[in-house]
Amino acid sequence: MRDRPDLELAHLTFESVRRLIFGERLPTARAIYERLPKYLALPVFASDAISSSAYATEEILLALVIAGSAGLGCSLWVALAIALLFSIVAISYRQTVLAYPSGGGAYIVARENLGVYSGLVAAAALLTDYVLTVAVSIAAGVAAIVSAFPSFEPHRVALCVLCIALITFANLRGTRESGKLFAGPVYVFIGIVVLMIVLGAFELALSRPSAPAHLPAVPAAQAITLLLLVRAFSSGCAALTGIEAISNGVPSFRPPESRNAATTLLWMTSICIALFLGITALARAYHIVPGPHFQETVLSMVGRSVFGRSFPYFVLQIATGTILILAANTSFAGLPRLLSILARDGFAPRQLANLGDRLVFANGILLLGACSSVVVIIFHGLTHSIIPLYAVGVFASFTLSQAGMVRHWQRLRGEHWQVKATVNALGAFTTGIVLLVVLSAKLLHGAWIVLLIVPALVLTFRKIHSHYQSLTASLALDPSITARPIRHAVLVLIPDLHRGVLPAVRYAKSIAPECEAVFVEIDPKETPKLREAWAAHDLDVPLTILKSPWRSLTEPIIRYARTIRAEKHLDTVTVIIPEVVTTRWWHRLLHNQSGLLLKFALMFEPGVVVINVRYRPTE
Repeated sequence: MRDRPDLELAHLTFESVRRLIFGERLPTARAIYERLPKYLALPVFASDAISSSAYATEEILLALVIAGSAGLGCSLWVALAIALLFSIVAISYRQTVLAYPSGGGAYIVARENLGVYSGLVAAAALLTDYVLTVAVSIAAGVAAIVSAFPSFEPHRVALCVLCIALITFANLRGTRESGKLFAGPVYVFIGIVVLMIVLGAFELALSRPSAPAHLPAVPAAQAITLLLLVRAFSSGCAALTGIEAISNGVPSFRPPESRNAATTLLWMTSICIALFLGITALARAYHIVPGPHFQETVLSMVGRSVFGRSFPYFVLQIATGTILILAANTSFAGLPRLLSILARDGFAPRQLANLGDRLVFANGILLLGACSSVVVIIFHGLTHSIIPLYAVGVFASFTLSQAGMVRHWQRLRGEHWQVKATVNALGAFTTGIVLLVVLSAKLLHGAWIVLLIVPALVLTFRKIHSHYQSLTASLALDPSITARPIRHAVLVLIPDLHRGVLPAVRYAKSIAPECEAVFVEIDPKETPKLREAWAAHDLDVPLTILKSPWRSLTEPIIRYARTIRAEKHLDTVTVIIPEVVTTRWWHRLLHNQSGLLLKFALMFEPGVVVINVRYRPTE
């Protein structure tokens, strides 16, 4: 090992640490073995939907509390309407899962059946939804922690960003590993909430609730109106977030993919509706009123009413905080895959289509982590500030996906296609109505931001696609074009005459019969010494001195390359930069980076090719 240069040793050390942190590289052939069984797919793809039950009831109560006790009494009816909507959308998506075994996300379904622009709108809505899902989930999870431990309140935003960083890291390790990591907390949350619902119902059935059954009436600031109920319904529709994740991730399931995904979707729907209705019923029965300044969540108050501040209560709060944080994994499973599909179709940067060495779309994962961190910082980590932006993208993608499925059945006309089309039409109609309701109720509360973001994203997609199309056309081979020798000149940049320059000069002479050395004169006193040394060594290469009164290296070289290219009608000017490579990493700090600056400056110069010739001295 001592015979190896320190730089190579440092590289090996870096790779070893990287492998220790992120795991060993996985070959492409192992992709099928990284697929998920149903019991792991549920926490990966359904954690968002399941965790929504932790804050959906609270959103309903926050809208109804303005009507006092009478308004809060309507919460269960609003929840039942949302549960019915949940069932309709889930049944519709089950058909999508079975019809698109390769992954039937809203973008694919809308693009194939409704056209490119409909697909791009669905993709933009989904991308917005995924980013907001991470922000809402993390903010709600931190809120649950703050409810149990109020001393963390001043550090809310910092905790949100830290949680996003941790979940980003977990996803970079791979899909199957993240599924194993998240399975425990998801099932613990389901178990403790079910226990709370059962014990709460038992207490209420025996008329011995641990919280007083008759609390002072909550004063009403306004009467119950249809608009108020609509606002409560639109807020509670946050419970539907995450339904589409399974249809987007069908290829991540073990074979038979569609059937396993459909079964998991059925499990998710049953669990979500049961938890959501159970929490809402207990909140109504215990007369829970949302706390001021959002210092304690509704789920925390329900848990405290059932368990008291006992061990199960703290298990509930820790499990709630954990699943809400881990619910962001739904987006980390969905957004990178969607971006990879967009990149494959030429609507997103192509590097987003690349699989990392852990068989995950690492670039998309990092992008999602950065964007969601910005959102929680802007909105100070408050769930209730982000929620108004949330539902618009969700229901826009729902509507376009289900409308696309109606067209899908009309085109195929297979067995029982009329029934299938009717189911999806009902889903499209219902979610379309809800989209209009959400827009009307939340437009002035922040939903207008999404109405600006989605068209901006669609325009960005089109610009990217136009660029790739233009580039492809310009690079296409024309049979009339034949290869011909290029006319070029070779310039060797000379910082001084030393042993490290000689390999660059020899290389220049090997690729062109005529070349010249170029020296930029910063200090005129050094020029005569260089001329004398150059003549003494007889390198058979002419030396050109470029004066630089402003002591700039890049400007004289760029100007000279342009001049000789124009005067001699050259196709290309090849610039060779000698580079001495230090053997120890800290030696780099002792040298300027003029070569790097030159490469960067010449990179944007048309008709210029830059070549580095490295020399490693012995020490």
